[in-house]
Amino acid sequence: QVHLVESGGGLAQAGGSLRLSCAASGRTFSGYAMAWFRQAPGKEREFVGAINRSGGGTYYGDSVKGRFTISRNNAADTSTMYLQMNNLKPEDTAVYYCAADVLYGTYDANDYDYWGQGTQVTVSS
Repeated sequence: QVHLVESGGGLAQAGGSLRLSCAASGRTFSGYAMAWFRQAPGKEREFVGAINRSGGGTYYGDSVKGRFTISRNNAADTSTMYLQMNNLKPEDTAVYYCAADVLYGTYDANDYDYWGQGTQVTVSS
């Protein structure tokens, strides 16, 4: 199995940027497709974006497309996925979770096998 730990959350102003990290430990990181999800208070968990095992393919939810970028470093001593968030909006405020999928990585949270504990992102207007 793989253990995931998010970091990098915090407070940002609208129009600003944050970069989240998801550090993985355990089994080989490159064996997993990865994704970011987020959940705001009173709302369902929302798909943010996903990246394939090699890092050569990404796709995003409509609400973040063009503003957020996912990348990953599969080096054994790094094993980390990133979420670069630019032009932040107050509606981006949520707890952000990273997740790992032993298969393909989809927009469906139910397909993911492992989850981090989440990191809070708050965007002020």
